[in-house]
Amino acid sequence: MNQAVEIQNLKVVYGKSFEAVKNLNLSIQEGEFFGLLGPNGAGKTSVISSITGLLDVKFGSIQVFGYPAASIEAKRLIGVVPQETVHHGFFGVEEVLHFMSGYYGIWKNSKRIDYLLDRLQLNDCRKKKVSQLSGGMKRRLSIAKALVHSPKLLLLDEPSAGVDIELRAILWDFMRELNREGMTILLTTHYLEEAERLCGRIAIMDHGKLLALDNTRDLLFEKTQKILKLKVNLSQNEIDLSPCRYPASFAGDWIEIKIPGKVSVGEVLRDMKLPLEKITDVQVEEGALEEAFLKIIRSSEAQV
Repeated sequence: MNQAVEIQNLKVVYGKSFEAVKNLNLSIQEGEFFGLLGPNGAGKTSVISSITGLLDVKFGSIQVFGYPAASIEAKRLIGVVPQETVHHGFFGVEEVLHFMSGYYGIWKNSKRIDYLLDRLQLNDCRKKKVSQLSGGMKRRLSIAKALVHSPKLLLLDEPSAGVDIELRAILWDFMRELNREGMTILLTTHYLEEAERLCGRIAIMDHGKLLALDNTRDLLFEKTQKILKLKVNLSQNEIDLSPCRYPASFAGDWIEIKIPGKVSVGEVLRDMKLPLEKITDVQVEEGALEEAFLKIIRSSEAQV
């Protein structure tokens, strides 16, 4: 599969010595929905700024669909939704999108603009000045601006920060649709449940270093615990929890067992040696990305 983004030995230095990104090596495949996660100050925005050319790549290299970052060819292929919305208060919404189209040499783009206004539910605002828009509508306009030239790579830097539930649902439905159509998407977010649902692969950074990189499901499999719940038709006095190798306790009519994500339910049931005919229900609560994220970050901090 072709690489949408190829980062090799990237180092970003601010001032004389502060390294915001430390020798990062990372590849994003064409057509991926990729998550780049980390706490504040991890280096995520510096990576995105380097991909887009807002920061000069002085150490290492970045290729975007085979073109050097910051080249005209690369910039034509990238759309960016930044953390902060950029205001164009004296212009109308539709005007702004025509201006943005012109930046990419697209002089007749009404069909694309109409599509984006409709898909992002901005039609009723198309003639309004940007200064008249609510914060959520300005965020929708930021997304439309990033997509107006039909980029192959979309960079989303905290796109849902501070937006309401309705807009978040509209945004993610649209992003899934774009990804299914072949667009490569790189997402940074602090809403880890979003990354878990959307991203096929996830990288986790902290203090400029890459700490983890894996398929989302494999990351959860290796780094989280799940809770196995067994409802049994036996009294607690009739149940011996000692054969279980994992923490087990009673919760009413249920037995709750905390097991590593990579351990199978069948393995635990064999250990418990419970009569199958006495088990009336089985439930499994899978571990969440937040658990894996915190485990990776804390493990890294403990080694410093």
